[in-house]
Amino acid sequence: MSAPDQHHALTPGRERATLLTLGAVQFTHVLDFMIMMPLGAQLMDVFHITPAQFTHLVAAYGLSAAIFGFAGGFVLDRFDRKRSLLVLYAGFGLATFACGLAPTHHWLLAARFAAGAFGGLAGSMVVAMVGDIVPPERRGRAMSFVMTSFAVASVLGVPAGIFLASKSGWHAPFFMLGGLAGVNLILGAIALPHLRTAVQGHQPWRQMREILSHRVHLRAFAVGAVLVMAGGSLIPFVAPSMVANAGLTQFQLLYAYGAGGLCSIVSMPIIGRLSDRMDKLKLLAWMSACAVIVVLILTRLGPSSVATACVVMAAFMVTMSSRFTPAMAMVTNAVAARYRGGFMSVNAAVQQAASGLANVLAGIFVTQDSTGHLVGYPTLGWVAIAFFILTVLLAVELRAAAPHVSSPAAKKTAEDLVTVEAAI
Repeated sequence: MSAPDQHHALTPGRERATLLTLGAVQFTHVLDFMIMMPLGAQLMDVFHITPAQFTHLVAAYGLSAAIFGFAGGFVLDRFDRKRSLLVLYAGFGLATFACGLAPTHHWLLAARFAAGAFGGLAGSMVVAMVGDIVPPERRGRAMSFVMTSFAVASVLGVPAGIFLASKSGWHAPFFMLGGLAGVNLILGAIALPHLRTAVQGHQPWRQMREILSHRVHLRAFAVGAVLVMAGGSLIPFVAPSMVANAGLTQFQLLYAYGAGGLCSIVSMPIIGRLSDRMDKLKLLAWMSACAVIVVLILTRLGPSSVATACVVMAAFMVTMSSRFTPAMAMVTNAVAARYRGGFMSVNAAVQQAASGLANVLAGIFVTQDSTGHLVGYPTLGWVAIAFFILTVLLAVELRAAAPHVSSPAAKKTAEDLVTVEAAI
């Protein structure tokens, strides 16, 4: 197998073009997952489905991505990266377009499952290709550039999708995404470099066995899973509750999501710097405490002005995203370099599965009364708060097993950087 830090050097211009293309691919992948949330009220009305059935539509994407992402960890290293990404991304674009054509709830469910399968694997290829072309000393900045797609999707993509849905119906956002995927596919065929990354003599079963039997890895997987379950239980009903309980129109959701995305773009670099300068576990605990207060307000929000909804949405998105930075830094620090690729693939699958299960769990608590209001959301808020607390407790266990994972970068010593094999 290739050395863990081996990369294929590109010229600066070619590297920038490649990262921009990968960022565009990741943008559509993130937006495809996020766009279901603000469409909840429309889909429940059009298809005459219950809140629980809506959560199945949301969960289908994540569960499918988890299943196929785990399976892909065994075989994707056998193929060159560009070919794999283009084939998978083409499948993602077709599946997303099919979502817009779905005539019934069940056909939409099937299309979402297909989109999750192709999209989840394509997302893994994006991260792998960043590692292929960028050396370790600049890889963090490259990853952050590609991963800002989440905030950009919140600021531009989701509001654009809501606008199209309010003017042309729920089909329009999926057609928009399918069209963007087609443009990105052509761009990728031209801009992405041909890299000989297919591994000869790869032993997938042995690698996977070692990843799954490492006790520090298991603690990290647990942190990553519970981390996403808090958001996965709340997020499916944020937009529907803003419409049904807070009284916003579909169009007014534009302002709420835009405000949340803009504030996240501002806060993410700040939290990133704090994560490098202070103990990551302490930062996670503080951000979780702030998130508890915001969730208590969000889940009890009654008829409100657009300004109030924007403030609450901004606070929610900032506190939720701020939990991810230190927690995922701890998870990433918990794995030795020779396991990192397979570990991150499995971790992504675990997180997708956990998010999907949380989506289904949300449907158990939330129902709709005769007036159209969502009932049970405050109770679901307490469930999310329990996940906040559990995330911190599991992070404490992870730090106990591997103390270096939460140390500030400035305070790390050579002893801190000993690989975690010693903890087996």
